[in-house]
Amino acid sequence: MASVTSLSDSVQQHLASALSATLPEAAGADPLLRRSDRADYQANGILALAKKAKANPRELATQVVSRVVTGEVIEDVEVSGPGFLNITIADRAITENLAARYADDTGRLGVPHAEHPGTTVIDFAQPNVAKEMHVGHLRSAVIGDSVAKLMEFTGENVVRRHHIGDWGTQFGMLIQYLDEHPHELDHKAAQVTGEEAMSNLDRLYKAARKLFDSDEEFKTRSRRRVVDLQAGEPHTLAMWQKFVDESKIYFFSVFDKLDMEIHDPDIVGESGYNDMLAETCRLLEESGVAVRSEGALCVFFDDVKGPDGNPVPLIVQKSDGGYGYAATDLSAIRDRVFNLKADTLLYVVDARQALHFRMVFETARRAGWLGDGVQAQHLAFGTVLGKDGKPFKTREGETVKLEDLLDEAVERATAVVREKAEKVGLTEQEIVENGRYVGIGAVKYADLSTSAVRDYKFDLDEMVSLNGDTSVYLQYAYARIRSILRKAGEARPAPHPEVALVPAERALGLHLDQFGETVLEVAAAHEPHKLAAYLYQLATLLTSFYDQCPVLKAETPEQVENRLFLVDLTARTLHQGMALLGIRTPERL
Repeated sequence: MASVTSLSDSVQQHLASALSATLPEAAGADPLLRRSDRADYQANGILALAKKAKANPRELATQVVSRVVTGEVIEDVEVSGPGFLNITIADRAITENLAARYADDTGRLGVPHAEHPGTTVIDFAQPNVAKEMHVGHLRSAVIGDSVAKLMEFTGENVVRRHHIGDWGTQFGMLIQYLDEHPHELDHKAAQVTGEEAMSNLDRLYKAARKLFDSDEEFKTRSRRRVVDLQAGEPHTLAMWQKFVDESKIYFFSVFDKLDMEIHDPDIVGESGYNDMLAETCRLLEESGVAVRSEGALCVFFDDVKGPDGNPVPLIVQKSDGGYGYAATDLSAIRDRVFNLKADTLLYVVDARQALHFRMVFETARRAGWLGDGVQAQHLAFGTVLGKDGKPFKTREGETVKLEDLLDEAVERATAVVREKAEKVGLTEQEIVENGRYVGIGAVKYADLSTSAVRDYKFDLDEMVSLNGDTSVYLQYAYARIRSILRKAGEARPAPHPEVALVPAERALGLHLDQFGETVLEVAAAHEPHKLAAYLYQLATLLTSFYDQCPVLKAETPEQVENRLFLVDLTARTLHQGMALLGIRTPERL
């Protein structure tokens, strides 16, 4: 099934030909078309063109109008104000365009693929081995998952990378403790839940820390163990692997709660680049990109200075020979560009790391690893705040555990679903399942409906509210349509281009037609919040449509079928749009 040209693209083409026929030098100029509350579309590009051609904008607009082909798509076009064009689309064109989207048997609703897809490596959801995931890990996981889904939908080859913290000096202490207490992590993998795995690790971590802080000899043994780990001593590596495996049981259980699929081959942690670190340093030093300073291997920048005015370098190798995060990140760039053949690198990481990434990307550019054809971008995100507007902590001032948060969201949502369940006739199993979809959807939507760079308030009362810009509002809109379709009896959804549309149908139809271009824009700019805004507006237009247009009691059988077709396409669009945000749409709510 070929992609469907949107109505705004058709209008754009009509206007462009009328423009170049009126003013040949304006060929290729943008008519600046947008949706308008005065007409279906408004074009205001003529003002700039008239200024350039030293013509009267209103006269030029009038000449363009006389050359616009009206009929099939454009019903009417008139000049307004100083030279704006107000354009009205024919009812028939709206219905026919939506019918083409409805008939798309690939399920893509006529959405085209991006013109030049490439390969993107997206680095997101990066928990740390042997540590509990907290609310700060939520945003990276949720935003990264949605950006990856959006890009794949537009035809991009997406490689997911979970750069977990699985290496470093802290493992010396843990491995040494496990070596001296060898049965602390013994069990058959299948018998342990994620929560049990985490509490095993937590218990071991606390015990090792206590010993490390109180026993000098243990501290010395732990430090020696770090050297063994870095040298790849087999017994030490086997102990280290136990921590990684135990942590993965926990990670997978949390991602499962988040309704996110994470695959083992995509987990390439810091340790995955160990074999490249020495070479990365050698290449940087030989090319003069990095220099030795007080024994450390450093990269300096003209515009990065400390409070004292002295340059602050990126330290690639410490003076004791140990490697910092920079060495790992630079090695990962080499791997992603040269082995995975990526032309885009995305890092969904907390905004506080902005300077680090700026320095790493600049270093990789100087070294020639990020060439002209490769773009590296830090998709920074803001902090999760509590209701009081301060960073989200527990009453004791601890960071909030991600699992506790998700459990509470599901609990609240299940209560909301249960209140309405009797009316809809939901079974207990449906209440539990929907409670999960509504709760996790609420958490994801609250995150994704805010621009990533902004901080956002975590307020569960608001998130599971049935009113306002929440995922539950969108899920209810979907379930309501499914309920109407079930009650339709013999009547089937079918487009009737000959049926005249009332204003609420036109508004809904024109918005549905914009789904494709919205998805392409959102995927190219990596901005899921704009898709969330589109879907919320769709649900709002659907609500006005219900208020003004009876569906099953419409005046004629054709109108009934046409309205069923309109709401069915709305349901499909909501379902597809929510899926791209990683949110489920239950059939009954």
